[in-house]
Amino acid sequence: MKKKIQTVIDLGASNKTHRYSYKAIKLLKQHGHNIIPIHPNLSDINGLSVVANLSNIHDKVDTLTLYIGAERSKLLIDEIIALKPKRIIFNPGTESKKLVKKLSQAKIPFIHNCTLIMLETNEF
Repeated sequence: MKKKIQTVIDLGASNKTHRYSYKAIKLLKQHGHNIIPIHPNLSDINGLSVVANLSNIHDKVDTLTLYIGAERSKLLIDEIIALKPKRIIFNPGTESKKLVKKLSQAKIPFIHNCTLIMLETNEF
């Protein structure tokens, strides 16, 4: 069975190779997904063009994978909801009760999991 290629936003993308967000970009790329890294100050990560903020995204988004903590994500709740991604992945350390509440109200599915493990175990 052929895997579905997804458009994936990496929110909290980093060009530091030891960061999990960077590792996720690399692995998502290996799996053939369309990746949109989000970072306000970078222009390129691992050969991909970086978008400065969520409001600049006009594509349909399959998955938004979070690599920012609750304090930063609460400032982006309206932009995240406006994207209407098909799902959001809360990676370890990104849990946010406020964001979960708003996603539930907007009927946007979310899971608490690890993007890297999901990719490695074909659960993505």
